[in-house]
Amino acid sequence: MGRPLCGRLVSAGHTVTVSDLRPEQEEAVRSLGADWAPSVTTAAAGADVLVTVVPGPAEAAAALPEAVFAALAPGAVWIDMTSNAPAAAGELRERAAAHGVDVLEAPMGGGPDDAEHGRLTLFVGGPADILERCRPLLEAVTTSDRIRHMGGPGTGYTTKLLVNLLWFGQAAATAEALLLGHRAGIDLADLRDTLADSAAGSDFIRRDLPALFAGDYLRSYGLDRIHDQLTVITEEARDLGTPHEMADAVVRIHRLALERFGPVDGELLAVALLEEAAGALLRL
Repeated sequence: MGRPLCGRLVSAGHTVTVSDLRPEQEEAVRSLGADWAPSVTTAAAGADVLVTVVPGPAEAAAALPEAVFAALAPGAVWIDMTSNAPAAAGELRERAAAHGVDVLEAPMGGGPDDAEHGRLTLFVGGPADILERCRPLLEAVTTSDRIRHMGGPGTGYTTKLLVNLLWFGQAAATAEALLLGHRAGIDLADLRDTLADSAAGSDFIRRDLPALFAGDYLRSYGLDRIHDQLTVITEEARDLGTPHEMADAVVRIHRLALERFGPVDGELLAVALLEEAAGALLRL
């Protein structure tokens, strides 16, 4: 995700310096017109904006010691585009504030192709004035209507996790319905088309189901990270005292899939688990 975002920021005229744990990324980064730094602290030195795009909370915490925030220019902003956990990010927000760094969270909805073509949805949490200050930068990576201000600190992260919870829940529920319908003798193509045009229709059925029917389990994100994110949002529901029976079920099936397949890439591997249980594949 970071590479196409880097390209769009450079194309918009920004001076960009990148750091990554994988030194083999340097050539690709430089080919986009960005500079390369051997460490995050070096990349942050004197910068007006620090943008983090890392896999999850542990990587964000590891990448952002005190020295990184201390290295930024006075009045700098940290924009975190990671699918972070609100509690974990709160500790980093306090670390940034101690150095006078403003913070905006903007976790992303979409994949690498969306990042490359400016179609990401950004779930923004933080002060409205900081968002307006950073809007020209964010509009380099997506359109204005896809920048959704959800509220104060933590709301952007929570929104992203809720989107994930519902999408993975819809994937599992849709797979169960299709397996049942197929076993009952309904043609899968007819069932898909009927569901898509019914009150049960969803973006998953209309947009993502064709990949599954082609045998593609969307191997762009790790099953272990999916399970971690689902666990975080379920724990937030528990902490806030809201019901989470459905969320628990989604976490459980992804935990079973993780135990079955291991920490491999595959956003639809919970569906693969259901297919194994049914002894049938959802294919057209």
